[in-house]
Amino acid sequence: MATIKFQLRSEANKAVPIYFYLSMGRSGFFRLRTGFSINPANWSKARGFPKQNDEANKKIETHLKALEKFLLESINDAQAKGEEITNEFLERKTNECFKREKQTDISLVSYQVQYIIDHADTRKIPGKSKIGLAVNTVKNYQTFKQIILDFEKFIKKPLRFGDLSPEIVEKFKNWLLKKKGYSANHAGKSLAFLKSISKDAEKLGVVVHPNAMRIESFTEANENRYIVTLSLDELKRIEEVELKREALINARKWLLLGCELGQRGEDLLKIKPSDIRTTPDGQFIDVNQQKGKKHVSVPVTPRAKQILDQGFPERIALQNLNDYIKEVAKAANLNELIEGKKYDKETKRKVFGKFPKYELITTHTCRRSFATNYYKRIPTTVIMGITGHVKESTFLQYINKPKDKDENAKLFLKSLTNLI
Repeated sequence: MATIKFQLRSEANKAVPIYFYLSMGRSGFFRLRTGFSINPANWSKARGFPKQNDEANKKIETHLKALEKFLLESINDAQAKGEEITNEFLERKTNECFKREKQTDISLVSYQVQYIIDHADTRKIPGKSKIGLAVNTVKNYQTFKQIILDFEKFIKKPLRFGDLSPEIVEKFKNWLLKKKGYSANHAGKSLAFLKSISKDAEKLGVVVHPNAMRIESFTEANENRYIVTLSLDELKRIEEVELKREALINARKWLLLGCELGQRGEDLLKIKPSDIRTTPDGQFIDVNQQKGKKHVSVPVTPRAKQILDQGFPERIALQNLNDYIKEVAKAANLNELIEGKKYDKETKRKVFGKFPKYELITTHTCRRSFATNYYKRIPTTVIMGITGHVKESTFLQYINKPKDKDENAKLFLKSLTNLI
């Protein structure tokens, strides 16, 4: 049975906070501030309430008794619903009892993340003169905030910047990888977010554990990156397979077009006929890439033109396209067993294994196929200008290719030959 007692923790000759001590028997013990204060000279240790020597003290006692009743009723209701009693629960209920607005606590990691989300439209992008975070970046912050809230439930206390010791960061990393089952890339990105947000908090004057600036992120090793692409021969099989359903015929157009334009799925599906420009040098498609906010001009290749000449594909939801192109690839007998990661609807995680190739094809396969199929045939910098990659090292990692140290030398000789 829960019991509550009120006590002071100081004998100073000044107003000091009044605490409530909640005993839950074997279930736990809690101590929190009530939000009221009193001079110890006006406190009765025997009664555990203020002395009744003036109206102010009588009013405080009335408030404390109301709080005791409200908390015990709230605890009983919560236990009946199977809810966990935590410091956060008791603090929230104390504020509810007196209709107080919750005080802002800038030392909380979750508060700083929410602050970034709330000010996303005016936030300066690091390394650039622009302001305003991309939609996907805001979504990433929202996802990270939920991760922090879930971790707080796991450790049963709020996560503050001052808590980010090597031990708690290691606990967070292990929780991400082992308890939650996140991929190395996702877990590593979460640690990178934590370090970045800690830097922001420190600039605002928040006390941050020194270890927060030494947090190390990580990614999957190259040998663990299972990249799925479609070769030119496989694209030919997809192009020639007989399809009867209009939805699959339409999805095939998007798939083939995507492998010629090299754009992310969300950017590919936003392309409209009006985005195509005809110039004396050929046709081009203007694309505003959502990630990175880049504006690129994509050439309409001969294969892309053949697809477009058959009629521009109908708009379709990204998820539906991902489902349909798997059916298209299956119809083209892309059944070879390959290693890769596939989303498991039950665990809501990607699982590694050997699967028929068609099961691993997504709209992102289009972008990787474009980069892979044209690599070495077109100068790397030209391909990067279309895909939106900034660093060659990142691009080569993206298509899982080692750097060719002779590439620039061979390109120079080829250009020199053309000049002679």
